[in-house]
Amino acid sequence: MFSLLFLSVTVLAQPTVPLPIGADGLQPPALSSPPARELAPATAPLRMNELPQPRPPSPSAESLGPTVPFTIEELQRLGLQANGLVLAARSQVGMAKGGVVAASAYLNPEVMFMIGPMDRRLPVQLTGPANDQHSVTVIQPIENPFMRSARIGASEAIVNASRASLDQVSADLAAQLRVRAYELLLRQEQAAMEQGIYDLLSNVRRRIAANVEKGELARFELIRADTEMQSAANRKEAAILTAERAKVFLMQLTAGTLPANFQIIASLKDPANFPSLEELRQQVPTINPDVVRLEAEQERANKRISQERASVLPSLNVLYTHYQDQQFSSNTAGMSVRVPIFYRRRGEIDTAIYDSARIKESLEYRRYEIAQLFEAAWQMLQIAQRRVDMFEGGLIKEAENAVKVAEAAYKFGERGLIEFLDTQRILRGILGDSLLARFDLQSAAAEIDRLRAHYPKELIAE
Repeated sequence: MFSLLFLSVTVLAQPTVPLPIGADGLQPPALSSPPARELAPATAPLRMNELPQPRPPSPSAESLGPTVPFTIEELQRLGLQANGLVLAARSQVGMAKGGVVAASAYLNPEVMFMIGPMDRRLPVQLTGPANDQHSVTVIQPIENPFMRSARIGASEAIVNASRASLDQVSADLAAQLRVRAYELLLRQEQAAMEQGIYDLLSNVRRRIAANVEKGELARFELIRADTEMQSAANRKEAAILTAERAKVFLMQLTAGTLPANFQIIASLKDPANFPSLEELRQQVPTINPDVVRLEAEQERANKRISQERASVLPSLNVLYTHYQDQQFSSNTAGMSVRVPIFYRRRGEIDTAIYDSARIKESLEYRRYEIAQLFEAAWQMLQIAQRRVDMFEGGLIKEAENAVKVAEAAYKFGERGLIEFLDTQRILRGILGDSLLARFDLQSAAAEIDRLRAHYPKELIAE
C-alpha cells in the first residue's frame, strides 16, 4: 500500500543518451516559472498515508469528446494508408509496371506515301501524254528476340526494385509510428507523475503554512516548500507540453488523419516477442527490403549487359513498295540490314558490366551492414531487457522501502523535510530510469521489426 502511495512523488529523470528514433521529441522545452498559487492553510496535521495519488493531466479542449481507441497496429495501418511518402513509393511501382508494358510492345510499322506529276523528256509521240504517279512503302522493323527478352527482363527487375523500395519506406514509417506511439505513452506517464508530485507538494505546502502560522515551524520551511512547489509546477507544465508535442509528431506521421481525441491502447510493458536469434540472423539479411532492392537492381544490370550484347547482332527491316502510274504498276519487297562493323557498342557494354559490378559490391556490403545493424539492435534489446529486469527485480522495491523508512521518520519528527524529499528524489530517478528502459526496449523491438520489414501488409495495395 505504501509503495502505491509514494508513486505520486516520483519525478522522471531526463534521458542522458539519444534515443534511436524520434530523439528530437524526447527533450522537454524550457519553460518560465509559473506564478505561485495562494493556498489556504490547513489545520489538519500532515499524515503521509493520506497523500494524493497521481492523476493524469487535464485534457485539452479539443479532446473533451469521447476518445477514439487505436492499437499500435491500427496506427501503423492508418499511417501506411495516408502518408505521402508511402503513396509516392506506391506510384513508383505503378510507373515501373508501365515500363514493362512499354518494353513488351512490338515495334510499329512505318508507312511512306509519295505522289507527284511525271514530265516528258521525249516527244509525246514516243512517250504518250504525261500523267501523275504514286507509291506506297511499308517498313516493318524485325526486333532481335534476344534483345527484346533482355529488355523485358530489365523492366521487370525495375518493378521488383520499386516494390522493395515501397517495402522499405513502409517498414521505416511503421517503425517510426511504433516508436512515436510509445514515446507518447512515455510522455503521458511522465506528465501524470509530475501532476501527482505537484499535488503532493501543494498539500505539504498547505500544512507547513498552517504550522508556520501556529509558530511550530520556522518561516524558512515555508520558503523551502514554496521553492519545491515552484520547481514541481515547472516540471509539470513542461511534461504536459512535451506530451502534447509527442502527440503532434504522431499525428504528423499519419498525415493528419488521426483524430485529435485518439487514445493508444498499449503500454510500455507490452512484451517484445521474436523468433529465435539464429532464425532472425538467417532471415534478416535475406528479406530486408534494401537487400531485396539491390538484388533486383543487380538483376536489372545483368539484363542490361545481355541487352547491349544482343544489340550488336544485325537488325532487320522488311520493306514492301507499291508503285503505279498511267502505264505501269509494280509491287516490290525487300529487306534492309544494319550491320555493326565499325562500332560494336563496346562503350555501352563496358558501362553495363561496371554498373553490375558496382551494384554487386554494394549488395555484399549492404548484407554485411544489415547483419551488423541487426546484431546491434538485438544487443540493445537484451540490454534494455536486463535493465527492466534489474529495476523490477529489487531496485525499485529497495527504493520504496527507503521511502517508507523516511516516511515513518518524518511522521514522528525524527527527520526533516529535506531528508524526506531527498529519499523521494532517489525513488523518482529510479522509476524514471525504469520507464526509459522500457522505452528503449520498445525502440529496439521496433528497429528489429524495421530491419526484417515486419509490419501490417494486408492492406498495402500497389
